[in-house]
Amino acid sequence: MLEVLIFIYQNYWDKHEAFELKETDEAIMAYELSQAGFNHQDILHAVDWVKNLRRSVEQPQYLQDPSALRIFCEMERDKINDESLNFLCLLQKSDIITAYERDLIIDRGMVLPQETLSMEDIRWITMMVLWDENRKQDYLFVEDALFNPKGLSLQ
Repeated sequence: MLEVLIFIYQNYWDKHEAFELKETDEAIMAYELSQAGFNHQDILHAVDWVKNLRRSVEQPQYLQDPSALRIFCEMERDKINDESLNFLCLLQKSDIITAYERDLIIDRGMVLPQETLSMEDIRWITMMVLWDENRKQDYLFVEDALFNPKGLSLQ
């Protein structure tokens, strides 16, 4: 399903400033995704994933005490590798994402059907969350981290 989300991101989100998921747009997009060869169930799940992301982004965000510590549960650690969790912590410590956004990224990753998520998967999800919040500067930082062959650099 992540492949469908990436396709949506690259062909709809990334190309249209005000990408909205209206019913008519949803039907057209579902048809186009089907024509691109994606499974119908994956398309439906991906559209729901995007809708749920939109709802979550629109919710009031909580503030985290800077001295608070986030403990990842066993289920999260089984699905998301340590490198990816460390990446999210680095983004948060660097004030690129908030605690709420970190938890939103983890939530969106946990609902994906695959058993484990790679660093690349988490970076894609992070870009989708930041793009949906229209934070281009932070989005570009994560995009560089995803596509830079040398990896993430804070220099």
